[in-house]
Amino acid sequence: MAHPDSRGLSMTQKDRPWLIRTYAGHSTAKASNALYRSNLEKGQTGLSVAFDLPTQTGYDSDHILARGEVGKVGVPVAHLGDMRALFQDIPLEQMNTSMTINATAPWLLALYIAVAEEQGADVAGLQGTVQNDLIKEYLSRGTYICPPAPSLKMIADVAEYCYTNVPKWNPMNVCSYHLQEAGATPEQELAFALATATAVLDALKPRVPAEDFPVLVGRISFFVNAGIRFVTEMCKMRAFVDLWDEICATRYGVEDAKYRRFRYGVQVNSLGLTEQQPENNVYRILIEMLAVTLSKKARARAVQLPAWNEALGLPRPWDQQWSMRMQQILAFETDLLEFDDLFDGNPAVDAKVEELKAGARAELDNLDGMGGAIDAIDYMKAQLVQSNSDRLSRIEAGETVVVGVNKYTNTEPSPLMTEDGGIMTVDPATEAEQISRLQDWRSSRDQAAVDAALADLRAAAAAGENIMPASITAARAGVTTGEWAAQMRNVFGEYRGPTGVSASVSNKTEGLDDLRAAVDAVSDKLGRRLKFLVGKPGLDGHSNGAEQIAVRARDCGMDITYDGIRLTPEEIVAAALDQDAHVVGLSILSGSHVPLVEDLMDRMRNAGLGHIPVIVGGIIPDEDAKRLQGFGVARVYTPKDFELNTIMKDIVTLVDPKAVAAE
Repeated sequence: MAHPDSRGLSMTQKDRPWLIRTYAGHSTAKASNALYRSNLEKGQTGLSVAFDLPTQTGYDSDHILARGEVGKVGVPVAHLGDMRALFQDIPLEQMNTSMTINATAPWLLALYIAVAEEQGADVAGLQGTVQNDLIKEYLSRGTYICPPAPSLKMIADVAEYCYTNVPKWNPMNVCSYHLQEAGATPEQELAFALATATAVLDALKPRVPAEDFPVLVGRISFFVNAGIRFVTEMCKMRAFVDLWDEICATRYGVEDAKYRRFRYGVQVNSLGLTEQQPENNVYRILIEMLAVTLSKKARARAVQLPAWNEALGLPRPWDQQWSMRMQQILAFETDLLEFDDLFDGNPAVDAKVEELKAGARAELDNLDGMGGAIDAIDYMKAQLVQSNSDRLSRIEAGETVVVGVNKYTNTEPSPLMTEDGGIMTVDPATEAEQISRLQDWRSSRDQAAVDAALADLRAAAAAGENIMPASITAARAGVTTGEWAAQMRNVFGEYRGPTGVSASVSNKTEGLDDLRAAVDAVSDKLGRRLKFLVGKPGLDGHSNGAEQIAVRARDCGMDITYDGIRLTPEEIVAAALDQDAHVVGLSILSGSHVPLVEDLMDRMRNAGLGHIPVIVGGIIPDEDAKRLQGFGVARVYTPKDFELNTIMKDIVTLVDPKAVAAE
């Protein structure tokens, strides 16, 4: 008797799997190209490009602010030659390429188009996405350049240009990923992302004929986060689908349902990855992936997963392959794609989705009352800092269990942590080599053509014209990333976003009585309030750690100064001198801690501040921590040091005159 098989009776046609991506790029364009080609050979079906921080923030590799940052968290792309090398032997007209780039998105897309033209590709057929979401940069990631209004105008420039010239390209990817990384609740992630999308569409609507606007709405895509509470996260995705459909229909009158579809890619949560027992991260990543794949109604179009060791440093190719295999096993070995939506009609799911939608609608009404996302940036930033503070407090109190961190901490040594420390490191010589190539590029180009292209670019920006055509001309002429961004800074000015850290003590000081008393006592000995300066040197915009340290120090009674991201060591030392700081805290998560801290410590000594204790936090391997202590750093903290009150006690001890005298 044949084995019964009900599949033919119960199932629809098997769905195609989502795009399988790995977010990758490091060191140099040539090295990243080899990694991309290797990943494509292993079954990756879409490219996802990570750019280094100088590229993201519009500086050439030899700029003073780029020191120590070149090739660390992504690939440096300073000009057309770098973009050409990045995609060598990769036919762009066959690719679906995601570029995670925001402030310099018009420029990187211009370089991509120029390389596609060189390859002989039909530019109108190019497929992919450029993130191009500046609002979340002000709130969480920090790679903005210009103020909000001109930045929104440049987002619209890209969308309008793509609509006409590259119609299959997603010109703007509303990114809620970093909102969750900054502590957003599901309701905040929904509301803040959707408010960003409406701000962009409101700016775009006057630019195109009314009959064409629905098609442009259909090109807006989203990039989201999926956390460990995977049932809630799956419900969040269903809520996103419903709310976006509702907004497109009621706010914009889009009648065709296909243009109202919520199209999204995802990278699952990196915030919850732990340095302790990092092998546990494999399970976290898998469970988080289920949130965006199980529900057919709200399934991701593209998925990229972090690697198990990203809380330790840069993943190696094998680590990235392991995450890719996770996707492939779910897509090709399981029967997930053979069924209709598994959750339709589920009362628990329906109730949670409605609850999330109600919370998000209330927050959206609140934002609309403030004038929309652009006018509400300060408010949203403060809300995220508070939500993140609440999240950390729950972990510290043990209300939120994190396995291996605040419970089940006894562990066997990990065999995955091999002699290379379980991560890949970028050779420091890479930066000098990249700078040398950049200088060769500048000396070999037609300077008259560059000057003319830059003049035309500046004129287009000043006149309020769409900057994409002039940017593409500049790309072909050999203009560099720093030169392009300098024109935008020149015309539109620079911007310093809100920190979200109020000087006022919050009402959440429960459990801090002993610390507040200790801060009072040491302040009495010092003759004034303990002054704590928190600084973020370099280009790293991941500000969560600095914000939470500043908030807790403030609530413990310290006099804090935190002026936000992207400060030079020189600026931080000047502030320490000016404010007569008792202790300086630095936060660096980009891997550039060694050169930046060495520079800062030298400057502290030269300024006569060698006696002031300096503490450093970041993703810092043990060997690097020893080097920092060798420079004179008093304490080094990594993600495993999650108890902020312990850090506060250390600060009090470090500046206590009696304790210092005893040493």
